[in-house]
Amino acid sequence: MRVAVMDDWQGVARTATDWSALERQAEVVFLSDVLPDEDAAAAALDGFDVLIPMRERTPLPGSLIARLPRLRMIALTGTRSPSLDLAACAAHGVVVCNTGGERSSIGTAELTLGLILATARHIPSGDAAIRAGRFQSGVGIGPVLGGRTLGIIGLGRIGSRVAGYGRALGMTVLAWSQNLTAAAAEAGGARLATKAELLAASDVISLHIVLSARSRGLLGAAELAAMKPGAILVNTSRGPLVDETALLGALHAGHIRAGLDVFAQEPLPPAHPLRTAPNCVLTPHLGYGTSDTFAQFYGESVENVLAFLDGTPVRVVPPA
Repeated sequence: MRVAVMDDWQGVARTATDWSALERQAEVVFLSDVLPDEDAAAAALDGFDVLIPMRERTPLPGSLIARLPRLRMIALTGTRSPSLDLAACAAHGVVVCNTGGERSSIGTAELTLGLILATARHIPSGDAAIRAGRFQSGVGIGPVLGGRTLGIIGLGRIGSRVAGYGRALGMTVLAWSQNLTAAAAEAGGARLATKAELLAASDVISLHIVLSARSRGLLGAAELAAMKPGAILVNTSRGPLVDETALLGALHAGHIRAGLDVFAQEPLPPAHPLRTAPNCVLTPHLGYGTSDTFAQFYGESVENVLAFLDGTPVRVVPPA
Protein backbone atom coordinates (compact mmCIF):
# COMPACT_ATOMS: atom_id res chain seq x y z
CA MET A 1 0.00 0.00 0.00
CA ARG A 2 1.44 3.36 -1.07
CA VAL A 3 0.15 6.71 0.20
CA ALA A 4 1.02 10.07 -1.38
CA VAL A 5 0.80 13.16 0.82
CA MET A 6 0.45 15.77 -1.91
CA ASP A 7 0.96 19.51 -2.17
CA ASP A 8 3.26 19.84 0.84
CA TRP A 9 4.59 23.13 -0.50
CA GLN A 10 5.89 24.35 2.88
CA GLY A 11 7.37 21.01 3.91
CA VAL A 12 5.28 20.86 7.08
CA ALA A 13 3.14 17.74 6.67
CA ARG A 14 5.53 15.26 8.30
CA THR A 15 5.76 17.23 11.54
CA ALA A 16 2.09 18.27 11.62
CA THR A 17 0.92 14.94 13.07
CA ASP A 18 2.05 11.44 14.06
CA TRP A 19 2.25 9.27 10.93
CA SER A 20 3.74 6.21 12.65
CA ALA A 21 0.55 4.12 12.83
CA LEU A 22 -0.02 4.60 9.11
CA GLU A 23 3.63 4.00 8.25
CA ARG A 24 3.43 0.60 9.92
CA GLN A 25 0.86 -0.42 7.30
CA ALA A 26 1.86 1.58 4.24
CA GLU A 27 4.66 3.43 2.51
CA VAL A 28 3.97 7.13 3.00
CA VAL A 29 5.60 9.50 0.50
CA PHE A 30 5.57 13.29 0.98
CA LEU A 31 5.40 15.25 -2.27
CA SER A 32 6.39 18.91 -2.05
CA ASP A 33 6.64 19.71 -5.76
CA VAL A 34 3.97 21.71 -7.53
CA LEU A 35 2.20 19.59 -10.16
CA PRO A 36 1.61 22.18 -12.88
CA ASP A 37 -0.68 20.22 -15.19
CA GLU A 38 -2.54 16.95 -15.56
CA ASP A 39 0.31 15.13 -17.27
CA ALA A 40 2.70 16.03 -14.45
CA ALA A 41 0.12 14.96 -11.87
CA ALA A 42 -0.54 11.66 -13.62
CA ALA A 43 3.18 10.87 -13.74
CA ALA A 44 3.79 11.82 -10.09
CA LEU A 45 0.73 10.03 -8.70
CA ASP A 46 0.89 6.84 -10.73
CA GLY A 47 1.46 3.83 -8.48
CA PHE A 48 -0.24 5.23 -5.36
CA ASP A 49 -3.26 3.59 -3.75
CA VAL A 50 -4.18 6.56 -1.56
CA LEU A 51 -3.86 10.29 -2.12
CA ILE A 52 -3.91 12.92 0.60
CA PRO A 53 -4.24 16.22 -1.30
CA MET A 54 -4.18 19.65 0.32
CA ARG A 55 -7.65 20.93 -0.47
CA GLU A 56 -7.78 22.08 -4.12
CA ARG A 57 -4.11 22.87 -4.69
CA THR A 58 -3.84 20.14 -7.33
CA PRO A 59 -6.99 19.74 -9.45
CA LEU A 60 -8.30 16.17 -9.51
CA PRO A 61 -10.72 16.10 -12.46
CA GLY A 62 -12.32 12.95 -13.84
CA SER A 63 -9.78 12.78 -16.65
CA LEU A 64 -6.95 12.49 -14.11
CA ILE A 65 -8.82 9.99 -11.91
CA ALA A 66 -9.18 7.77 -14.98
CA ARG A 67 -5.39 7.80 -15.47
CA LEU A 68 -4.73 6.44 -11.97
CA PRO A 69 -5.94 2.83 -12.14
CA ARG A 70 -4.35 1.84 -8.83
CA LEU A 71 -6.11 4.61 -6.89
CA ARG A 72 -8.50 3.34 -4.22
CA MET A 73 -8.97 6.24 -1.83
CA ILE A 74 -8.64 10.02 -1.58
CA ALA A 75 -8.25 11.39 1.95
CA LEU A 76 -9.16 15.01 1.34
CA THR A 77 -7.93 17.63 3.79
CA GLY A 78 -10.75 20.02 4.65
CA THR A 79 -14.43 19.53 4.06
CA ARG A 80 -14.60 20.02 0.30
CA SER A 81 -12.62 20.67 -2.85
CA PRO A 82 -14.26 22.26 -5.90
CA SER A 83 -11.49 20.80 -8.08
CA LEU A 84 -12.19 17.17 -7.10
CA ASP A 85 -14.60 15.25 -9.36
CA LEU A 86 -16.64 13.23 -6.88
CA ALA A 87 -18.78 11.61 -9.57
CA ALA A 88 -15.68 10.31 -11.35
CA CYS A 89 -14.34 8.96 -8.06
CA ALA A 90 -17.58 7.05 -7.51
CA ALA A 91 -17.53 5.74 -11.08
CA HIS A 92 -13.98 4.42 -10.61
CA GLY A 93 -14.64 2.98 -7.17
CA VAL A 94 -12.51 5.53 -5.35
CA VAL A 95 -13.63 6.26 -1.78
CA VAL A 96 -13.38 9.91 -0.75
CA CYS A 97 -13.15 10.95 2.90
CA ASN A 98 -12.70 14.43 4.33
CA THR A 99 -11.73 16.19 7.55
CA GLY A 100 -13.04 18.99 9.66
CA GLY A 101 -11.62 22.47 9.39
CA GLU A 102 -12.92 24.44 12.32
CA ARG A 103 -9.65 26.30 12.87
CA SER A 104 -9.10 27.23 9.23
CA SER A 105 -11.71 30.00 9.27
CA ILE A 106 -10.10 31.55 12.34
CA GLY A 107 -6.68 31.41 10.71
CA THR A 108 -7.95 33.15 7.58
CA ALA A 109 -9.67 35.88 9.59
CA GLU A 110 -6.53 36.51 11.63
CA LEU A 111 -4.38 36.77 8.51
CA THR A 112 -6.91 39.23 7.10
CA LEU A 113 -6.38 41.44 10.13
CA GLY A 114 -2.63 41.12 9.67
CA LEU A 115 -2.86 42.22 6.04
CA ILE A 116 -5.09 45.15 6.94
CA LEU A 117 -2.58 46.42 9.49
CA ALA A 118 0.50 45.61 7.39
CA THR A 119 -0.90 47.43 4.37
CA ALA A 120 -2.29 50.39 6.28
CA ARG A 121 0.89 51.04 8.26
CA HIS A 122 3.49 50.03 5.62
CA ILE A 123 4.93 47.36 7.91
CA PRO A 124 6.77 45.41 5.15
CA SER A 125 8.36 48.65 3.90
CA GLY A 126 9.49 49.46 7.41
CA ASP A 127 11.05 46.04 7.82
CA ALA A 128 12.79 46.35 4.45
CA ALA A 129 14.14 49.79 5.36
CA ILE A 130 15.66 48.55 8.61
CA ARG A 131 17.27 45.56 6.87
CA ALA A 132 18.67 47.82 4.13
CA GLY A 133 20.44 50.02 6.67
CA ARG A 134 17.90 52.83 6.54
CA PHE A 135 15.39 53.88 9.17
CA GLN A 136 12.26 55.92 8.35
CA SER A 137 13.51 57.15 4.99
CA GLY A 138 11.37 55.81 2.17
CA VAL A 139 8.67 54.40 4.47
CA GLY A 140 5.22 55.83 3.92
CA ILE A 141 2.82 56.92 6.64
CA GLY A 142 -0.54 55.32 7.13
CA PRO A 143 -3.85 56.23 8.72
CA VAL A 144 -5.33 55.51 12.12
CA LEU A 145 -8.03 52.90 11.45
CA GLY A 146 -10.15 53.83 14.46
CA GLY A 147 -13.09 55.95 13.30
CA ARG A 148 -12.79 54.78 9.69
CA THR A 149 -15.00 52.36 7.77
CA LEU A 150 -14.46 48.67 7.09
CA GLY A 151 -16.51 47.16 4.27
CA ILE A 152 -16.96 43.40 4.25
CA ILE A 153 -18.13 41.55 1.16
CA GLY A 154 -19.43 38.20 2.38
CA LEU A 155 -20.48 38.07 6.03
CA GLY A 156 -20.17 34.35 6.78
CA ARG A 157 -17.98 32.72 9.44
CA ILE A 158 -14.82 34.49 8.35
CA GLY A 159 -16.42 37.80 7.45
CA SER A 160 -18.26 38.00 10.77
CA ARG A 161 -15.04 37.39 12.68
CA VAL A 162 -13.29 40.12 10.68
CA ALA A 163 -16.23 42.41 11.45
CA GLY A 164 -15.51 41.81 15.13
CA TYR A 165 -11.88 42.78 14.61
CA GLY A 166 -13.01 45.95 12.86
CA ARG A 167 -15.29 46.89 15.74
CA ALA A 168 -12.43 46.22 18.19
CA LEU A 169 -10.36 48.75 16.24
CA GLY A 170 -13.17 51.29 16.54
CA MET A 171 -14.21 51.06 12.89
CA THR A 172 -17.69 51.39 11.44
CA VAL A 173 -18.48 48.09 9.72
CA LEU A 174 -20.58 47.80 6.56
CA ALA A 175 -21.42 44.55 4.79
CA TRP A 176 -22.84 43.45 1.47
CA SER A 177 -23.35 40.26 -0.50
CA GLN A 178 -25.98 39.20 -3.01
CA ASN A 179 -28.31 37.56 -0.48
CA LEU A 180 -27.41 39.37 2.73
CA THR A 181 -30.34 40.77 4.73
CA ALA A 182 -30.34 43.61 7.22
CA ALA A 183 -31.06 41.18 10.06
CA ALA A 184 -28.21 38.85 9.07
CA ALA A 185 -25.84 41.80 8.74
CA GLU A 186 -26.77 43.01 12.22
CA ALA A 187 -26.28 39.50 13.63
CA GLY A 188 -22.82 39.47 12.03
CA GLY A 189 -21.87 42.77 13.62
CA ALA A 190 -22.31 45.02 10.60
CA ARG A 191 -24.76 47.35 8.89
CA LEU A 192 -26.19 46.29 5.55
CA ALA A 193 -25.17 48.50 2.63
CA THR A 194 -25.58 48.32 -1.09
CA LYS A 195 -22.53 47.33 -3.10
CA ALA A 196 -22.19 50.90 -4.40
CA GLU A 197 -22.49 52.37 -0.89
CA LEU A 198 -19.88 50.01 0.49
CA LEU A 199 -17.40 50.75 -2.29
CA ALA A 200 -17.79 54.50 -1.93
CA ALA A 201 -17.72 54.66 1.88
CA SER A 202 -15.11 52.08 2.91
CA ASP A 203 -11.52 52.86 3.82
CA VAL A 204 -10.80 49.12 3.90
CA ILE A 205 -12.67 46.47 1.90
CA SER A 206 -12.22 42.79 2.73
CA LEU A 207 -13.47 39.92 0.56
CA HIS A 208 -14.94 36.80 2.19
CA ILE A 209 -17.21 35.35 -0.46
CA VAL A 210 -17.24 31.95 -2.15
CA LEU A 211 -15.94 31.87 -5.72
CA SER A 212 -18.68 30.90 -8.16
CA ALA A 213 -19.84 31.79 -11.65
CA ARG A 214 -21.83 34.64 -10.09
CA SER A 215 -18.98 36.05 -8.01
CA ARG A 216 -16.09 35.63 -10.46
CA GLY A 217 -14.83 39.10 -11.40
CA LEU A 218 -17.05 40.65 -8.74
CA LEU A 219 -14.70 43.62 -8.51
CA GLY A 220 -13.75 44.86 -11.94
CA ALA A 221 -12.42 48.16 -13.27
CA ALA A 222 -15.63 50.06 -12.50
CA GLU A 223 -15.83 48.77 -8.93
CA LEU A 224 -12.16 49.49 -8.20
CA ALA A 225 -12.56 53.00 -9.64
CA ALA A 226 -15.54 53.53 -7.31
CA MET A 227 -13.38 52.88 -4.22
CA LYS A 228 -12.08 55.79 -2.18
CA PRO A 229 -8.67 57.08 -3.28
CA GLY A 230 -6.11 55.41 -1.03
CA ALA A 231 -8.54 52.76 0.22
CA ILE A 232 -7.23 49.28 0.95
CA LEU A 233 -8.55 46.11 -0.69
CA VAL A 234 -7.78 42.86 1.16
CA ASN A 235 -8.41 39.48 -0.47
CA THR A 236 -7.92 36.30 1.54
CA SER A 237 -10.75 34.47 -0.23
CA ARG A 238 -10.06 33.65 -3.90
CA GLY A 239 -8.03 35.51 -6.49
CA PRO A 240 -10.56 35.44 -9.36
CA LEU A 241 -13.07 37.47 -7.33
CA VAL A 242 -11.09 40.49 -8.55
CA ASP A 243 -10.24 41.34 -12.16
CA GLU A 244 -6.45 41.05 -11.97
CA THR A 245 -5.72 43.35 -14.91
CA ALA A 246 -7.94 46.06 -13.46
CA LEU A 247 -6.35 45.58 -10.04
CA LEU A 248 -2.86 46.01 -11.47
CA GLY A 249 -3.98 49.22 -13.15
CA ALA A 250 -5.43 50.61 -9.91
CA LEU A 251 -2.27 49.74 -7.97
CA HIS A 252 0.07 51.31 -10.51
CA ALA A 253 -2.13 54.41 -10.65
CA GLY A 254 -1.90 54.71 -6.87
CA HIS A 255 -5.69 54.83 -6.62
CA ILE A 256 -5.86 52.03 -4.05
CA ARG A 257 -3.61 49.77 -2.02
CA ALA A 258 -4.05 46.04 -1.54
CA GLY A 259 -3.21 43.16 0.78
CA LEU A 260 -3.40 39.91 -1.19
CA ASP A 261 -3.09 36.34 0.03
CA VAL A 262 -4.73 34.68 -2.98
CA PHE A 263 -4.18 34.85 -6.72
CA ALA A 264 -5.82 33.71 -9.95
CA GLN A 265 -2.93 31.30 -10.51
CA GLU A 266 -1.19 29.59 -7.60
CA PRO A 267 1.67 29.39 -7.04
CA LEU A 268 2.09 32.89 -8.45
CA PRO A 269 4.38 32.59 -11.51
CA PRO A 270 7.89 34.02 -11.00
CA ALA A 271 7.43 36.71 -13.66
CA HIS A 272 3.89 37.67 -12.68
CA PRO A 273 3.42 41.47 -12.69
CA LEU A 274 1.91 41.46 -9.20
CA ARG A 275 5.33 40.51 -7.81
CA THR A 276 6.67 43.94 -8.77
CA ALA A 277 3.48 45.97 -8.41
CA PRO A 278 3.54 48.98 -6.10
CA ASN A 279 1.14 49.74 -3.27
CA CYS A 280 0.51 46.15 -2.23
CA VAL A 281 1.46 43.57 0.39
CA LEU A 282 1.57 39.95 -0.81
CA THR A 283 1.49 36.68 1.12
CA PRO A 284 1.56 33.17 -0.45
CA HIS A 285 -1.93 31.88 0.45
CA LEU A 286 -1.19 31.49 4.14
CA GLY A 287 -4.71 32.21 5.38
CA TYR A 288 -5.95 28.82 6.52
CA GLY A 289 -2.48 27.27 6.75
CA THR A 290 -1.78 27.36 10.47
CA SER A 291 -0.20 24.71 12.69
CA ASP A 292 -3.61 24.14 14.30
CA THR A 293 -5.34 23.61 10.97
CA PHE A 294 -2.68 21.29 9.59
CA ALA A 295 -2.68 19.24 12.79
CA GLN A 296 -6.40 18.65 12.30
CA PHE A 297 -6.17 18.10 8.55
CA TYR A 298 -3.38 15.54 8.70
CA GLY A 299 -4.36 13.96 12.02
CA GLU A 300 -7.86 13.21 10.77
CA SER A 301 -6.50 12.15 7.37
CA VAL A 302 -4.37 9.50 9.09
CA GLU A 303 -7.49 8.32 10.94
CA ASN A 304 -9.40 8.21 7.65
CA VAL A 305 -6.78 6.14 5.84
CA LEU A 306 -6.41 3.70 8.74
CA ALA A 307 -10.18 3.24 8.90
CA PHE A 308 -10.27 2.63 5.16
CA LEU A 309 -7.51 0.02 5.42
CA ASP A 310 -9.52 -1.67 8.20
CA GLY A 311 -12.53 -1.85 5.89
CA THR A 312 -14.62 0.63 7.89
CA PRO A 313 -14.15 4.03 6.22
CA VAL A 314 -15.19 7.13 8.16
CA ARG A 315 -16.03 10.70 7.18
CA VAL A 316 -17.03 9.44 3.72
CA VAL A 317 -18.05 12.15 1.25
CA PRO A 318 -21.11 11.11 -0.78
CA PRO A 319 -20.93 11.30 -4.58
CA ALA A 320 -22.05 14.60 -6.04
